[in-house]
Amino acid sequence: MAMTVELPALEQPDAIVRPAPSALRRYARPALGLLLPVGLALAWEIIVRLGWSNGRLVPPPTKIFATIMELAKSGELSRHVVATLWRVAAGFGLGVVAGTLLGAVSGYWDLARRLLDPTVQALRAIPSLAWVPLFILWLGIFETAKVALIAAGVFFPVYLGVMGAILSVDRKIVEVGRAFRLSGPAMIRRILLPAVLPAYVVALRVGLGLGWMFVVAAELMGASEGLGYLLLDGQQLGKPAQIMAAIVIFAILGKTTDWLIEIATAPLLRWQDAFGRQGGAV
Repeated sequence: MAMTVELPALEQPDAIVRPAPSALRRYARPALGLLLPVGLALAWEIIVRLGWSNGRLVPPPTKIFATIMELAKSGELSRHVVATLWRVAAGFGLGVVAGTLLGAVSGYWDLARRLLDPTVQALRAIPSLAWVPLFILWLGIFETAKVALIAAGVFFPVYLGVMGAILSVDRKIVEVGRAFRLSGPAMIRRILLPAVLPAYVVALRVGLGLGWMFVVAAELMGASEGLGYLLLDGQQLGKPAQIMAAIVIFAILGKTTDWLIEIATAPLLRWQDAFGRQGGAV
């Protein structure tokens, strides 16, 4: 997909051929991101082993790992992870659909933006926990309320990202499409969609991150399973290792799902010749 009007009269520039990264470099980049968390974990483990801290409130990594293994052996871990993943997936899907549709309408149609955007922006400023009692009152304490709360958290960044991306499309490119008398669907497919995709991917990633944040608030609404429930249970029973284990699992799942979005959308953004795709090298 290229940021050009695909007409016979226009010549396409030759594609820039980049050398394929070596296998070592391909795996070295993700491994580099592990240096900081692994280094901090090792440092804390050493501090506790040397007796400089008792590790009661912040358990060492070995104790956290042992807690995760205990939860896995008992079957609790899989039950909590599956419950949380299902809620995030359902809420994320609903929020993305609603945010994409309303964002596209508001960005493409000026009248709709004037009608919808002030209300959406006002609702966006409401803290997540403020929705909890209202959703409980409307939808009860069961799964519907939890999924709705997560969907609300995902909706706003996706809506804002899509609308902002459409509004920021270069007017000169749109004028070129109009000069060649592109129809509405062709204008969207050849010009607007490629221009919006990079910002849309970022909006999806931000929305997913908020979905993981909102699921904690959602699972405080009378949940009996889920990682949020595991956090609350650890707090009530005074189990800091269980709390830290739930936080670590949240981090792993959040990063994994974010990485999956990157992998899934990478083929759609191969046309970009951006600075970041060069690895930031000058």
